[in-house]
Amino acid sequence: MKKSLIFLLGLAMMLFMAACGDDGESDAANDGDNGDGESQESYELEFGMQPNNQSNEYEAAEHLQEYVKDKSDGRLTISLYPDAQLGDDLDMLGQLQEGSLDITLSEMGRLGEWVPRSELLAVPYVMDDFDHIKRFVYDTDAGQKLRDELVDEHGLRVIDSAYNGTRVTSSNTEINSVSDMEGLKIRVPEADTLIDYAKATGADPTPMNFDEVYLALQTNQVDGEENPLSAIKAKSFHEVQDYIALTNHVVNDNSYVVSEKTWEKLPEDLQQILKEGIQDTADYHTKMFEDEEDELLDFFKDKGVTITKPDLDEFRDAVSDVYPKYMDEIGEGAEDFMDAIDKARD
Repeated sequence: MKKSLIFLLGLAMMLFMAACGDDGESDAANDGDNGDGESQESYELEFGMQPNNQSNEYEAAEHLQEYVKDKSDGRLTISLYPDAQLGDDLDMLGQLQEGSLDITLSEMGRLGEWVPRSELLAVPYVMDDFDHIKRFVYDTDAGQKLRDELVDEHGLRVIDSAYNGTRVTSSNTEINSVSDMEGLKIRVPEADTLIDYAKATGADPTPMNFDEVYLALQTNQVDGEENPLSAIKAKSFHEVQDYIALTNHVVNDNSYVVSEKTWEKLPEDLQQILKEGIQDTADYHTKMFEDEEDELLDFFKDKGVTITKPDLDEFRDAVSDVYPKYMDEIGEGAEDFMDAIDKARD
């Protein structure tokens, strides 16, 4: 009797341990272990941006959203928060540092808030075109050092950059040379680089909220403004301006920035999918803006707007007078950084 009891107790114990073992395997699968040591855990990232859901930027973000979901079999998904729902670009970059936001868009020049020499990339006529920006940021030692510093010291990982238009000047008088800028009241955003563009070319810079510009142009409170062609069309400034001068004073990039805290949480395979997805999306983003610019010139001409192509050497010479100001403000490393930018030209 005792032997039978001991046998039954032992059998019950074995069955209990086996059941525990089965439960352990089930929990591991739920926790993302596929048995081969590769994580199957899913991740949902949040992508905040200032542009609204009708913008090229939003369409590009949707492209990224679809890319990573497809390539990861649904393990990596992205939720989009357009129209500055989460704050302006600097707010969102701060959220990336905290780890409360995963992805945002930023011009490389705006990252000068963290690494001052980066602001030089937004100073008028420092960069020739978007290819110049790409070569410098991704193909030079100085660009690599800049991106490493943003990651290591500020938790901001710049994955890739897209073209976001080139800033031009619209006005109610024709601009064919820098002398035609003299005395014009030009609306600019609250950005030192653009205020300096207006001042250096002889205009009177007038900072103003973007939503107030149409009425100010219509009522002649200001004589002109400066923006990429896409923004001029989006806000219908061509309805109250007769001229657009291709001053091409600042090349706008939109760089895809990922929180380093987010990056470190992702397994390697999802890091690779996100990186490749952003690179593919940056190309898609760039093509949208390049195609749109070609079409917009014809659009404005059809609307009766006169397009002029002033001598940009005159504008460059005028604006170069403000460069020492930025070099002095940045201090150590500024000259080497500018030299590297110059070497990255064609």
